[in-house]
Amino acid sequence: MSEEALRHVEEAERAALEVDGVGPDTPVRPVARVGVVGAGTMGGGIAMNFLNIGVPVTIVERAQEPLDRGLAVVRRNYERSASRGRLTMDDVERRMALLTPSLALANLADCDLVIEAVFEDMALKKRVFAELDRVVKDGAILATNTSFLDVNEIAAATARPQDVLGMHFFSPANVMRLLEIVRGARTAPDVIKTAIETGRAIGKVPVVAGVCPGFIGNRMLARRQQAANELLLEGAMPWEVDRALTNFGFPMGPFQMADLAGLDIGWNPATSKGETLRDRLCEMGRRGQKTGAGFYDYDAERNRTPSPVVERLIRDFVREKGGEPRPHDEAEILDRLLQPMIEEGQKILAEGIAARPGDIDVVWVHGYGWPRATGGPMWWAGVRG
Repeated sequence: MSEEALRHVEEAERAALEVDGVGPDTPVRPVARVGVVGAGTMGGGIAMNFLNIGVPVTIVERAQEPLDRGLAVVRRNYERSASRGRLTMDDVERRMALLTPSLALANLADCDLVIEAVFEDMALKKRVFAELDRVVKDGAILATNTSFLDVNEIAAATARPQDVLGMHFFSPANVMRLLEIVRGARTAPDVIKTAIETGRAIGKVPVVAGVCPGFIGNRMLARRQQAANELLLEGAMPWEVDRALTNFGFPMGPFQMADLAGLDIGWNPATSKGETLRDRLCEMGRRGQKTGAGFYDYDAERNRTPSPVVERLIRDFVREKGGEPRPHDEAEILDRLLQPMIEEGQKILAEGIAARPGDIDVVWVHGYGWPRATGGPMWWAGVRG
């Protein structure tokens, strides 16, 4: 399967550059200066992509402390590369010199492309876009890095929806190769083409998606996560679920990923009532790697081991909800995790959110660690019939 699958992924990457209504005659807008709104992990990583190819970036934060912190992270990332011999210290200083920090959106006025990377909050994003609409020059492209929200609603906060689109980078943004380009209902063809060519210039693999919650990748990921949570509610253990995916070829499973990100993302101690396993873990202070315990136990070097505490918690939780924990073999777990993704992929194609099955495969190979040697979810499903 491997050689044919690898060839399929290569062909799918090329085919993904062919977009309906965007042709060889479609012009490309110049991108000589880039603005980034938000100096957090995503914003800093996005900025690095442009600094790496010599494009100056203005990065804006709401306050001095997060701005300084963001700049320090960018410098630390570059210095780490220098310590490994990938860059010289001159390269580090040259790239940092291209980065202009600011506390005012008005300082993005002369940017050709502005990428917003603030919290996933629709009201906040709309406020940012309304302000960008006022201050940024005509003809500039305004992009949102949202991973889930409605790009059309964000575009409607401006008087130039034709210049607005999604440019969804994957974390860490300076490393991950996928760029999910989200085409709004009114996004102009030259804006799409510019985003594609810009993505290629910074070493990304661009795939164009339509507007829907989660676009291509996160919409399918949500189905897999739902299936993973259901398996726990039948008594499967987090390490059994993760192992099924890592044995298949993924770099990590959903519960390893949750521990890495932090179980308390979006969790509120004030309103938590212990209704879910995650609530109970957070209430116990098990909030992931950073606290030394989450779905797994961690040692000082963050090496994980299955947790007897979590095993007991899950078995008790299942019984409390009226169920009886049962064993699950790896084949069943894998089928339960991947089948809903394939079904969602078929819906995404039927709705025209993705132009072709190969686009979905490219998203999953480059954005989520689907093993390249199996060709991506749609190819793999096709081979299995």
